[in-house]
Amino acid sequence: MRITRFGVSVPDELLEKFDRIIGEKGYVNRSEAIRDMMRDFIVRHEWEEGDREVAGTITIVYNHDEADVVKELLDLQHDYVDEIISSLHVHMDEHNCLEVVVVRGKASRIKEIAERLISLRGVKHGKLVMTTTGKELV
Repeated sequence: MRITRFGVSVPDELLEKFDRIIGEKGYVNRSEAIRDMMRDFIVRHEWEEGDREVAGTITIVYNHDEADVVKELLDLQHDYVDEIISSLHVHMDEHNCLEVVVVRGKASRIKEIAERLISLRGVKHGKLVMTTTGKELV
């Protein structure tokens, strides 16, 4: 892969803060940190476009005793069988469960699935973690 060098002008204070943070995170140099930031910027853009194929996880914590949440979760996962790749179910205690749903598909459709899962009655907390399929990412 060909590498291109380019210059960036930033205020000294901004660069000092950046260097401190990348050091804390374990980056060996600014270039690798900037490459990661660029990749993250590209992945977020893929999600904003709405029609790109993306991947991610939807994590929810719910009370399995409340309403028909278990049945609704299963029904919803069957409704999106093309986008839901896998799920992991963990019993947190006698009432609470954690479910991690791995998804892949068009960004708009994945957001729809996340919103439906997170808004179910009985779900205490939910989070969509967005990433990329990696196909076009350098």
